[in-house]
Amino acid sequence: MSDVITREHSGKATAILNKVPEATVYFWIIKILCTTVGETAADFLNTNLHLGLTGTTLVMSVFLAVALVAQFISPNYKPLRYWLVVVLVSIVGTLITDNLTDNFGVSLVTTTVIFSVCLAALFVIWYMVERTLSIHAIDSVRREFFYWSTILLTFALGTAAGDLIAERLNTGYWKAGLMFAAAIAMITVAHKKLHLGAVLAFWAAYIITRPLGASVGDYLSQPKDVGGLGLGTVATSALFLGAILCAVTYISRLDKYKEQSSSLKKALRA
Repeated sequence: MSDVITREHSGKATAILNKVPEATVYFWIIKILCTTVGETAADFLNTNLHLGLTGTTLVMSVFLAVALVAQFISPNYKPLRYWLVVVLVSIVGTLITDNLTDNFGVSLVTTTVIFSVCLAALFVIWYMVERTLSIHAIDSVRREFFYWSTILLTFALGTAAGDLIAERLNTGYWKAGLMFAAAIAMITVAHKKLHLGAVLAFWAAYIITRPLGASVGDYLSQPKDVGGLGLGTVATSALFLGAILCAVTYISRLDKYKEQSSSLKKALRA
């Protein structure tokens, strides 16, 4: 959903379109769907297509780079393009952590600490440069660079921290999913009732949605003998990609309807 942000520039007020949707319930639903696809699609490309971790990472990084170029050169927010980037960032973020742990032998504790420090440093730099971390003001190339860099790190951190918690607690897929969902609910309550800052609440929830989506994806796709439902990565990825497409199509039409209604009201008032 596009926000119009007005700012002064060279003595003139300029309307600049926000490149990021509002964090509505639709936003969070699609985000979790994208995260689930990120987990299952990475497994599918790595295992079923026999690309391996390195090959899969290279291929998906190229796709992500192309999608990001299209996103950056666009003057405004377009749902399909935006969520395609999120799906690809989800896959690449997952693969970054998987490469570090599987190919280079870096422990999940170390990767969790590294990504936490990197994310904190990025937030500090972002705020020092822009004086805001709000997602309601992603209206310049520089701010969009900070935004997508942060998104990538949240997926990498979410993968490392989620795998670490699941490994240490040995809870199983659906129990882990419930645990992460409960954590998001606690953040929501803290924001609504205990006045937790909106920016902190948003990014904390954003990080945790990654292991939540991964738990759902693993539960659906993994074999029954390891605690899953055995749907496989192909069926699970197709199911959630279809759900994402339907959801994005719906919000696109909803946005168009709201714009038309707003234009009609303005015309009637005139």
